[in-house]
Amino acid sequence: MKSSRAKVLHEVAGRSMLAWAVDAAEQVSPEHLVVVVGHQREQVEAHLREVAPAVLTAVQEEQKGTGHAVMCGLAPLGEISGIVVVTYGDVPLLSGETLSAMVEDHRSSGDAVTVLTAHVPDPTGYGRIVRGGDAGIARIVEHKDASEAERAITEINSGIYVFDADVLHDGLASLGTDNAQGELYLTDVIAHANAVGRRVGAYVTEDLWQTEGVNNRLQLARMGAEMNRRIGEKWMLAGVTVVDPATTWIEDSVDIAPDVTLLPGTQLLGATSIATGAVIGPDTTLKDVEVGEGATISRSQGLLATVGSGCQVGPFAYLRPGTELAEDVRLGAFVETKRAVVGAGTTVAHQAYAADVEIGAGATLCAGTIVANDDGKSKQTTHVGAGAFIGAHSVLVAPVTVSDGAYVAAGSTVTEDVTTQGAAGARGSGLD
Repeated sequence: MKSSRAKVLHEVAGRSMLAWAVDAAEQVSPEHLVVVVGHQREQVEAHLREVAPAVLTAVQEEQKGTGHAVMCGLAPLGEISGIVVVTYGDVPLLSGETLSAMVEDHRSSGDAVTVLTAHVPDPTGYGRIVRGGDAGIARIVEHKDASEAERAITEINSGIYVFDADVLHDGLASLGTDNAQGELYLTDVIAHANAVGRRVGAYVTEDLWQTEGVNNRLQLARMGAEMNRRIGEKWMLAGVTVVDPATTWIEDSVDIAPDVTLLPGTQLLGATSIATGAVIGPDTTLKDVEVGEGATISRSQGLLATVGSGCQVGPFAYLRPGTELAEDVRLGAFVETKRAVVGAGTTVAHQAYAADVEIGAGATLCAGTIVANDDGKSKQTTHVGAGAFIGAHSVLVAPVTVSDGAYVAAGSTVTEDVTTQGAAGARGSGLD
């Protein structure tokens, strides 16, 4: 990956590849779930404490191959019996459903080992599946060790297995390093199982993406695009209109109601939720934003904000953390809000800045209004009452209060509270 970040912590659809892998593994309801860590393990362990604190970790001090990694993973568990599932931290499209189906197939077949395989158009770099006379797997040959005939085989080993614990234990004990890499190959356990008369079966998947790992940024981008395609397809089948799926990006954690319309260039990230009838986009990015029914947000950006039903936002609005818009609020073009609680039916017209402010229902902040929230030492709060009118190009110098129904003339600089309901303010430094 050529990165200071551990490979498995790179994200696909808003989640680390490791988080996807752990989630899939958890769906088989394992008694123990162990993640083998090595290079950059401090990062990986810290991430696991956040996303899967119950998972055990085992350290592989030296990378001596896949067989050695499994030995390290089994070490903290002591003597075990039953079934052992081995998977990878860089195969984010592998699903829990596939792992569960593999386990069930393994149980019903009575095989000692079950291997997840697939037929791929270009098997270069993958281990090849060599079938035996009983249609079981006779052996798995790594690409670098394969003959020309073996390299012509298109059925590949995903590296994902279900083992009987006793066969795995004995097979690991028999591993050697007589191969091109000089490593302990987990695939050699297959040869051991066959040698002791135990059948090795294959669970063949038609979904080739579930066998594909990520080793560089090109593969990461391809995986992200495929994951995004699947997420978009899921929402479209659930009643969401996605006008241009190729330019619409939706993370896994997003929730969207039916009859939402997503216009081109939309990105929905984090814990964003969109209620029915809303129209988002074009060219809009929302992260951790809650959008109410029938709201429209155009060419805007939002983070940690709430947009009520019927609101009209943008174009080119910036909703910063702490923005809370009640129903039917209108934010015009080039409006920026931060820690702003805005009442129902209020209008904040274009080219305005509203930060650290509480605005009542039905108020109007005309074009160019600025809530000057910083006195040079700390942020101060401004209160604008219900039905108040702030004229164009006015500055409210916090902390001030504009009472319900008060009127501030265009171009005013307000440094004192406006307390008289219905009063018209002069253009000056003070206003009462």
